[in-house]
Amino acid sequence: MQRTRPPFRADHVGSLLRSPELKEARAQRERGEITAEQLKSAEDSAIVALIAKQAEAGLRSATDGEFRRAMWHFDFLERLDGCEPYTPDTGIAFKGTATKAKGVRVVGKLGFSSHPMLDHFRFLRDHTTAATPKMTIPSPSVLHFRGGRKAISESVYPNLNDFYSDLGAAYNRAVHAFAHEGCRYLQLDETNLAYLCDPEQRALVRARGEDPDQLPATYARMINAAIAGRPADMVVTMHLCRGNFRSSWIAQGGYEPVADILFNKIGVDGYFMEYDTDRAGGFEPLRFVPKGKTVVLGLVTSKTGELEPKDEIKRRIDQSSRYLDLDQLCLSPQCGFASTEEGNLLTYDQQWAKLARIVEIANEVWR
Repeated sequence: MQRTRPPFRADHVGSLLRSPELKEARAQRERGEITAEQLKSAEDSAIVALIAKQAEAGLRSATDGEFRRAMWHFDFLERLDGCEPYTPDTGIAFKGTATKAKGVRVVGKLGFSSHPMLDHFRFLRDHTTAATPKMTIPSPSVLHFRGGRKAISESVYPNLNDFYSDLGAAYNRAVHAFAHEGCRYLQLDETNLAYLCDPEQRALVRARGEDPDQLPATYARMINAAIAGRPADMVVTMHLCRGNFRSSWIAQGGYEPVADILFNKIGVDGYFMEYDTDRAGGFEPLRFVPKGKTVVLGLVTSKTGELEPKDEIKRRIDQSSRYLDLDQLCLSPQCGFASTEEGNLLTYDQQWAKLARIVEIANEVWR
């Protein structure tokens, strides 16, 4: 049966390929050829068209495609009180490539006074009529995992427990601010719990003096603090992936090491889970999902343009239903199509064909 509240049977993670016109406008702004207001006008027009395109594809949720961001995470984090952007020596390393050199560090007490993304949501809300507007922000764990202790001022936070506490409280104010603006579908993009399933990533955490066995529980407490007291009708989901930049990736390993904490200790309503390759492991960890929670299977890849056969996706949905009731399952791409403004290596038409295919399969599987 279909669902009346999110996540929906056919859904998507959030980011979408920027149009050529928007990419050109952002490049012009970077060169100083247009004003910030002219760029905003170009973004507004592109987002209005994008909302209509999502409805045309049959999607029941709508995002702004993250069209106003350069990166899925830093654009949000750098505007929290106590944070500042900086330029590290290198970008984030993916398999065979790297992002632009950009980072965020903590230089003061964390807080949430206001945020430009509240305006971003208001625009999405006011221009979405045929779907549920969905807001995506990075999970609070991202501020810690990426830079570790070195990116957090020791004079401000000599004890990391105080950092985690303040970060959870800042995020709680953010969540309630979005709720106040009418947001009832909020997604936390949580890459780090999936990274902690990868032996290589766990070794990197140990090398910097932290315990990868303790971090999942620490992150769970912080996420729960972030979403505490939200309105009863506000759905919060979590997206998990192993890296997504220019169709490349960072981590691998099944969800088993974090499955119990992920599904039973974190109070979100649903999970968008990467499942497009063997790097994500099998469906067995879904046995930990309790009644009342939903898993959105990321079986359609956003990294390549080749369209998955319907029968193959249906076969994998059937496999997953051996561990979790079909009524608790939905379908989506495994990640966004453009976690950064550069976008993945597929065409605009291929992106929309994949989203249409997801809607088609969902309608057939859940009638």
